[in-house]
Amino acid sequence: MAEVSLTIDGLEFTANEDMTVLEAALENGIYIPHLCHHRDLAPAGMCRLCMVEVDGRRMVISCKTQVKDGIVVRTESERINRIRKIAVELLIVNHQGDCLSCNKSTTCELQRIASYLGIKEEELDRMRRSDKIRPIDTSNPFFDYDPNKCVLCGICVRTCAELQGVSAIDLAFRGFETSISTFGAKPWVESNCESCGECIVRCPVGALMPKDQLSPSFEVRSVCSYCGCGCGMYLGVRSGRIVSVRGEIDNPSNRGSLCVKGRFGHEFVNHPQRLTEPLIKKNGEFVETSWEEALELVTEKFSQYKGEQFASIASAKCTNEENYVLQKFTRVVMGTNNIDHCARL
Repeated sequence: MAEVSLTIDGLEFTANEDMTVLEAALENGIYIPHLCHHRDLAPAGMCRLCMVEVDGRRMVISCKTQVKDGIVVRTESERINRIRKIAVELLIVNHQGDCLSCNKSTTCELQRIASYLGIKEEELDRMRRSDKIRPIDTSNPFFDYDPNKCVLCGICVRTCAELQGVSAIDLAFRGFETSISTFGAKPWVESNCESCGECIVRCPVGALMPKDQLSPSFEVRSVCSYCGCGCGMYLGVRSGRIVSVRGEIDNPSNRGSLCVKGRFGHEFVNHPQRLTEPLIKKNGEFVETSWEEALELVTEKFSQYKGEQFASIASAKCTNEENYVLQKFTRVVMGTNNIDHCARL
């Protein structure tokens, strides 16, 4: 890929010719405020916060402006900051502002931009605030949608369409009534949403949040146990319990994406009825035993069957290699082709 040279805020950089000005700036550690940009999605230019001056005269949105050799970019000026402050003030004035009770606090992009631009509460008093409180959609079993915190950046809509190919949601209605909505404005649980949670991961504010989420004390790198795809993930742990899950971006199997089971289906780990030791039946009742005794019992029982008397079923929660070993055992050792697989997520 060919590289071009450009100047940003008086500093010279090189960038790939297919990059935008915003991408080049962020890659080189220069922050440009933005809400609707995400590296996984095509540029949309909806929030208008990434305005910059190019060659000292024209103003453009940096997320949709390709880099060119020799261009000079200025990311901040009195005119640029005035435009940004007006845009952000219009978002904040009708935005639910109780940041202390919001789980997105300290990681909220709107909060970061407001601090960066130095927006003060008294500056919002001159604006007319709405007293309309929109109902929160809590119908989905895994996450809630709060339209009072939504900034209409469209990232969730584009994620659902571009990355998942589902298009369960879209921008609906007009003017002040504009909101993210399912088809026919039905509850999320009644839409064709697959609850993958990819929109939640990319939401820059607290509009889309998992139910009852807690901040983890630390994270453990792991692999999803629901199928043989090998999706990488980080499990957030707190007080010995899994409280959060995020995909591993550098994992070649999933590149940060997860399905509904991989992201939300880990309550079984700490379930009080989960089996943690093998059980065998003695005197008509199941009792805990050691793995050695359990395997000896299985070996003894298996030796009583041969050929068509035997059948096995493999689990989708095993790896591909483990399932290969099972089918080999069934065919070579037990002498039968009676094997099936529950590879249905």
